[in-house]
Amino acid sequence: MASQSLGPGGIPLPDGIRSRFIDGINGLRMHLLEAGFETPGRPCVLLLHGFPEIAYSWRKVMLPIADAGYHVVAPDQRGYGWTEGWDDRYDGDLSPFKLLSITRDALALVSALGYRTVAAVIGHDFGSPVAACAALARGDVFRSVALMSAPFGGPPALPFGDIGEKPKAVDIHEALAALQRPRKHYQWYYSTPEANNDMMNAKEGLHAFLRAYFHHKSADWPENRPYRLKAWSADELAKMPTYYIMDQRATMAETVAPFMPSENAIDACRWLPDDELAVYTKAYERTGFQGGLQWYRCMTDPSLAQDLTLFSGRTIDVPSCFIGGKSDWGVYQKPGDFERMQNVICTGMTDVHLIDGAGHWVQQEQPEAVSRLLLSFLESTADGQ
Repeated sequence: MASQSLGPGGIPLPDGIRSRFIDGINGLRMHLLEAGFETPGRPCVLLLHGFPEIAYSWRKVMLPIADAGYHVVAPDQRGYGWTEGWDDRYDGDLSPFKLLSITRDALALVSALGYRTVAAVIGHDFGSPVAACAALARGDVFRSVALMSAPFGGPPALPFGDIGEKPKAVDIHEALAALQRPRKHYQWYYSTPEANNDMMNAKEGLHAFLRAYFHHKSADWPENRPYRLKAWSADELAKMPTYYIMDQRATMAETVAPFMPSENAIDACRWLPDDELAVYTKAYERTGFQGGLQWYRCMTDPSLAQDLTLFSGRTIDVPSCFIGGKSDWGVYQKPGDFERMQNVICTGMTDVHLIDGAGHWVQQEQPEAVSRLLLSFLESTADGQ
């Protein structure tokens, strides 16, 4: 990758992207990458990464968006990369990792940068619900939203007109464990005390683990042929690959290791060559995975998601779009959310795109297509802002 500057830890950055730190973001010293910073007064576009990615995952779409006249900002979110000031203990305080707290980080960052409005907040993977929450809670600031790879099914519902005795809900984890081939859900595995150590100390090494993980969830693995599931049931969920519905006794490192691509396949991988993967390796050698795993713990523990019921029944009314990969099971991993997002939650959703030749890492696997779609979306919403 051609570069003229280096980020923290000596990571190479494309010409036109710079790295810097902003202090005082809800107690964080936040690291961010930015492009289009040379010209003051440009509208801001905020890019929010997911797991196990960092701000660097946006490197291939930042410059095309900046070239269209935007100030493009991609932070390492709380728990990731070179951002500092967060608690990495499994037994630490989880409240800063709740979705509304992470959303407050995004709001504090754009305010610190001197923006009262943002042209678009764009979130990928776990960054998608953060972007959605930003548009849901502060549509006056986040004037449009693009959700990528992870559909947003809306805030949790409060019981309405139902004060009688309720039938006992099926425990999905018991049902998965009771299958002929016992299984478990990856999000609940990520919430366990062992998950960080399992990945950091993978038998094959951290770099090889990340290579296998990124490959297995990409369009490069030919068995990624997703489709809609009928229900949130064990039998239906078990149709997904094991990186989502794991074998019960397997770690994530053990799950992806058999799918490690060959040396020839690695050499041929243009969307994530080994020197770029090494940036992720260096980041996680520094932080471990626990910061990102705290997000999953907040999602899987209902007591930590209760503040989101404040928005029960609310819809996202700013202009919105969805972009995913045709080979991405993430679009369908929670049955019904893809449809509910389009038909109920996002009242201003104008476009839904599933891109050929992309799996879960859509902005890395097909950056030209993603950049083109995002620029078209930004252009379509600019007049209304």
